Amino acid sequence: MTYPRQVLNRIKWGGGLSGVVITYIHRGGPDDLASVNGEDITELGRSFFTLREGQIPYHRIVRIEEEGEVVFQI
Repeated sequence: MTYPRQVLNRIKWGGGLSGVVITYIHRGGPDDLASVNGEDITELGRSFFTLREGQIPYHRIVRIEEEGEVVFQI
């Protein structure tokens, strides 16, 4: 099984996170989902990825797209 953190690290070290869109569970958002661009990620930590606004746990990620192609989805 491939985990979101593994996918994001592979993309990061393979050329960078620009062109990546991460969709995650965000209670209270439309359809309880929100999306963020890879350029907005400041750190890929052990259990969370970090944005300027805060941290998002990897277990909330439902889809990762790279250049419009889905590379991870639960």
